[in-house]
Amino acid sequence: MNKAQDFAVLMAAQIDRLNHAIGLSAAWLALAMVLVQFAVVVLRYVFGIGSIMMQEAIVYMHGVLFMMAAADTLLQDEHVRVDIFYARASARRKALINLLGCALFVLPFCILIAYVSYDYVSMSWSVREGSRETSGIQGVYLLKSVILLFAAQLSLQAVSGILTNAAKLREAKHG
Repeated sequence: MNKAQDFAVLMAAQIDRLNHAIGLSAAWLALAMVLVQFAVVVLRYVFGIGSIMMQEAIVYMHGVLFMMAAADTLLQDEHVRVDIFYARASARRKALINLLGCALFVLPFCILIAYVSYDYVSMSWSVREGSRETSGIQGVYLLKSVILLFAAQLSLQAVSGILTNAAKLREAKHG
């Protein structure tokens, strides 16, 4: 391997580490969601107390969990895939499919999401959009910002996938 290839592999490994750490952190939101939902139910049905803020927090955590864990899911190869041909493919063909999938589908999808949602998020920030409920979370603009973070994080993982699978194809060609 030359220095450029070494750098590409190192860069992919750094992206993978970052996205895995974010994915593991986001996974804790599942536990937090369960605990908050349990508290909402107990407060409502045992004590007769409702909390719009807690109910909105569950929605926020749900959105953040799925958007911030998406890149780690792609990294772990746990995303939805039609396995008709992929399951029986050779390692070289799998690397080619993954490389093309990242380059032709994931990366353009992320660019489109970022492009389409930029004004949506920007407008939300310009008015510091909050909940429609007076006792709700007054940070809707922060939740909407996660859309752009999702696009950036998934784009990075697509770049990592391209670099990693290109290295696998080079190894298969020379090895």
